[in-house]
Amino acid sequence: MHEWPALNPGDIPTPELVAAWTTLSLTPTERIPLWAAHWLIDGHDGQALRTLAGLSGTDTGEVHDVLRDALADCHTSIPDSDTAAANTAFTHLARLHTDGPVREEWIVGKVDHILAQTGYRGSVIDLPLGQLYYLVDEWGAGWGRSIPQLRAEVRHACSAQLAAHPPTAPLWSTPDGTTASRQHTARHDVS
Repeated sequence: MHEWPALNPGDIPTPELVAAWTTLSLTPTERIPLWAAHWLIDGHDGQALRTLAGLSGTDTGEVHDVLRDALADCHTSIPDSDTAAANTAFTHLARLHTDGPVREEWIVGKVDHILAQTGYRGSVIDLPLGQLYYLVDEWGAGWGRSIPQLRAEVRHACSAQLAAHPPTAPLWSTPDGTTASRQHTARHDVS
């Protein structure tokens, strides 16, 4: 997504995460060719992936025309349902929070954005992070629970998301091909 943090300058979302963002209409199209080039370096290959990696990203139609086939070259399909895509995106958000680079307020904003993209579908709200849908109003309006209580609820929901839907693979890689979850020493405010 456009406002998702780059944990390190070279971090690249995996094809699985980009596929989920695509279903949710959240993919920053201009970045996809660069990511495709990294996926080639990571060992994926195929004609459509090579074509995608060679595009500039300025023509969104051109990128979208080859994206599905390029993801297939990476043994990844675009999720058929908003729920499956949101689950992948929510699991990634939970991991971002657990690894430390983002604050709870940012998580709530991204959850609300994803829920809005799905029309606040009940099956998405039923996911552990989806249950935070009402916090965006409470947080921003200054009524209700205290900020520490709201932060605790987000931390709990992130833990529940990871427990209920453990990631099957890392959702970020680095140019050197490492994909292990990294611990970060500082939390960043990401808007």
